[in-house]
Amino acid sequence: MFWPTKKDLKTAMEVFALFQWALSALVIVITVIVVNLYLVVFTSYWSVTVLMLTWLAFDWKTPERGGRRFTCVRKWRLWKHYSDYFPLKMVKTKDISPDHNYILVCHPHGLMAHSCFGHFATDTTGFSKTFPGITPYMLTLGAFFWVPFLREYVMSTGSCSVSRSSMDFLLTQKGTGNMLVVVVGGLAECRYSMPGSTTLFLKKRQGFVRTALQHGVSLIPAYAFGETDLYDQHIFTPGGFVNRFQKWFQKMVHIYPCAFYGRGFTKNSWGLLPYSQPVTTVVGEPLPLPKIENPSEEIVAKYHTLYIDALRKLFDQHKTKFGISETQELVIV
Repeated sequence: MFWPTKKDLKTAMEVFALFQWALSALVIVITVIVVNLYLVVFTSYWSVTVLMLTWLAFDWKTPERGGRRFTCVRKWRLWKHYSDYFPLKMVKTKDISPDHNYILVCHPHGLMAHSCFGHFATDTTGFSKTFPGITPYMLTLGAFFWVPFLREYVMSTGSCSVSRSSMDFLLTQKGTGNMLVVVVGGLAECRYSMPGSTTLFLKKRQGFVRTALQHGVSLIPAYAFGETDLYDQHIFTPGGFVNRFQKWFQKMVHIYPCAFYGRGFTKNSWGLLPYSQPVTTVVGEPLPLPKIENPSEEIVAKYHTLYIDALRKLFDQHKTKFGISETQELVIV
């Protein structure tokens, strides 16, 4: 009779941790819709749906007002399995004072931003010990906060909306020691996510620089070496039907539909699990910015260039440690 070993059980828990987070949004959204339709159409308990919608309206601004984090959720043992799957590791290059606020800009987005979530939305990779006195707020799409229960789950990890009003609130109403974590490449960067890629969608992303200038906070560059190696991606023939559809879809909804794949449940099999590749996020030193309430386009462009220079320096200093050749450069598009 076959008995699973401790290694088998650990692997199973790691896979479960990945799937439950990746699929939670889909499962919760479908469940909420189906249950509420059933209550309204087939039962006399429509008042439950009304109460839920009333609470949603009342609580609508919470994701833009610091959210509702639960330390116990951030320290779930499940997240440790999530991080161990790859595994995820974080390297600090400079101490950060809790007497100031910061905007940490994480690159690249990859397809699922696994490293960003593991480091900043959970505390199982040692963030609180690495950066004592600093409170991270992972900022994500507002759509995650539109559905009851899903919004609670996402907020419990310390995540908030990436909207302008949310960032303004966190930088002015929550004291000091706050670190806003943004993945500025966003979903538009997914199309460049493939093994060996060092291309970032950053040239037109200047809003984070403007916000940092308006509040006089430092920008911290961070690069996750290995994030783009977690999935393969099929590239369709340029100008072909599928490629034209991808570009049309991106133009309409700002999401690039990728044909990606990874490994399956068994070794050397095909599936949607990410490859078990180490991902190391190197956090650079803060780049101080002056406080300018209404910065001009020229000023924003100037500090955007300075930020890119700091990011390139961080990348070049560490790239050879993670299998990237000395001659390979960071590509900004």
